Amino acid sequence: MLELYLLLGFMIIGAIVAIEVKDLLSSVVAVGAVGLGLSIVFLILKAPDVAITQLVVEILALIILIRATLKRDLPFSTSGRWFLNTFIVTAFIALFLIVARKCLVDLPTFGYPIMKVSRTYLEHGLAKTGATNLVASVILDFRAYDTLGEATILFTAVIGVLAIVRRVGRKKEGQEIKEEDESR
Repeated sequence: MLELYLLLGFMIIGAIVAIEVKDLLSSVVAVGAVGLGLSIVFLILKAPDVAITQLVVEILALIILIRATLKRDLPFSTSGRWFLNTFIVTAFIALFLIVARKCLVDLPTFGYPIMKVSRTYLEHGLAKTGATNLVASVILDFRAYDTLGEATILFTAVIGVLAIVRRVGRKKEGQEIKEEDESR
């Protein structure tokens, strides 16, 4: 329980930093730290599927927000470093494929789940829910709260992106916006 309070304090501090800091890029990084803390909280609370959803949404939102705050293309060096860049990308792809093969080989055969919960879903899903679609019955009947949590995470991510990207203030009726105010 102590780790939850520590993570909650970390997330509150990150949110305050995101609001108070003047640099937009630092604010985006602070929001990312809050999202990372939230995904760790979900892991501690034994909700790994919600944690994975939170992490994926957080990473995508960070990429989009950082790209939006930079407002320029990152330079790509064409002289001398292309060999190093190509080697790093190739090594990363090879490592990814090796790890993916190791993980995919360890998966159970189709229709024979390892976990007791999965076996229960397959054996008693139709009788308990009446739904012929087992995926829908698991999502909407057995795991409805997790689905609600995942939808809440997606909604919160969208609201967060809109809150950060939106323009500062609104134009009042009859007021003209100066060019330097538009660049913010």
